[in-house]
Amino acid sequence: MRETKNRDTLCIHAGYTPGNGEPRVLPIVQSTTYTYDNSETMGNLFDLKESGFFYTRLGNPTLDAVEQKIAALEGGVGALLTASGQAASLMAIHNICHSGDHVVASSAIYGGTFNLLYKTMAEMGIETTFVSPDVTEEELNAAFRENTKCVFAETLSNPSLVVTDLEMFARVAHAHGVPVIVDNTFPTPINCRPFEFGVDIVTHSTTKYMDGHATQVGGVIVDSGNFDWRNGKFPMFTQPDESYHGIVYADSFGKAAYITKARTHLMRDIGAQAAPMNAFLLNLGLETLALRMERHCANALAVARYLQQHPKVSWVNYPGLPDNPYYERAKKYMPNGTCGVVSFGVKGGRQAAMNFMDHLEMASIVTHVADLRTCVLHPASTTHRQMSDEQLREAGVSPDLVRFSVGIENIEDILSDLEQALEKA
Repeated sequence: MRETKNRDTLCIHAGYTPGNGEPRVLPIVQSTTYTYDNSETMGNLFDLKESGFFYTRLGNPTLDAVEQKIAALEGGVGALLTASGQAASLMAIHNICHSGDHVVASSAIYGGTFNLLYKTMAEMGIETTFVSPDVTEEELNAAFRENTKCVFAETLSNPSLVVTDLEMFARVAHAHGVPVIVDNTFPTPINCRPFEFGVDIVTHSTTKYMDGHATQVGGVIVDSGNFDWRNGKFPMFTQPDESYHGIVYADSFGKAAYITKARTHLMRDIGAQAAPMNAFLLNLGLETLALRMERHCANALAVARYLQQHPKVSWVNYPGLPDNPYYERAKKYMPNGTCGVVSFGVKGGRQAAMNFMDHLEMASIVTHVADLRTCVLHPASTTHRQMSDEQLREAGVSPDLVRFSVGIENIEDILSDLEQALEKA
């Protein structure tokens, strides 16, 4: 196929080009192992001297095709599918952070990611300083330490919908010689490609918009290939890895050093690999991602405008609204739309919000967000319930916040469901 950079075409064609007489649809290679004619080849594969598939934990033809597609969509040099978005966040950070290291992270991130950094990685000896998503450049600089190894943020935060100033975060991080890792789940590469603004590593929960049908749990790490791992702060890329007979990742894999190490070291030892069947389902979702994101954004903007004028709604948060504090930043980083999630408050507080949700008929109360069906959740009592009141405030999650994930149904039906539920709230 002729090379293209158009993301809607890449959604369909990138990663897999069938040959003469081969399946038109990406096949599911449901096999753990791969056969070779001699033991020397197998040994070279284990030593990373040759490329190929030898065990599905480290690589599989179905996974490989989907990884190539996502890397093309983000504009990266390589990608690694994982068993969940949480696994992607863990491995993306742990690939460069060890016990005794430090992370600077935005406080406006998904509750599960916050807990990963606040508790689990702290127990691993990796400390995190959380900063306001609206931090000034001077304040962000002040959060760095000698042992800081990365900055973590979300392009568009879940569920507070804060738009991160990617260029400023990248500029400060690079001045300190460390990379920026950004979770790009909500905008997807259709609406934002963080690498174009200086970000170095991108993660996704592919469970969300990329799949779009709520059929698989997965994650992905994408490497821009742009960060200089030879700057003296990351010896894991410049010193021999004795578990691979002394291979030096930066020497052997160049721009793909980071993503190769994530696969051959962390995936080998942690084993949080994606299943071939899940990768197949994810690919089906990716094929319609561009179309769905256009409809999600159009519907969400209509919902946000409707809620703004409703007498039972106390506030509405959607970056696509001109009076939103992140409107101009969203136009810079996501000029074609943000996502399908709208946050708002119902007059009467937490109980009124719960009553509203209980009376929805088409929209479902689920522990999910960002698929083609409209769904709703109360984050303070579910996804973020482990956080203290102060931590909730820092994350932009108020007690009355309703996260309304607008699907791709007919907008009149979505608005009708909202109307009848708000009347009963």
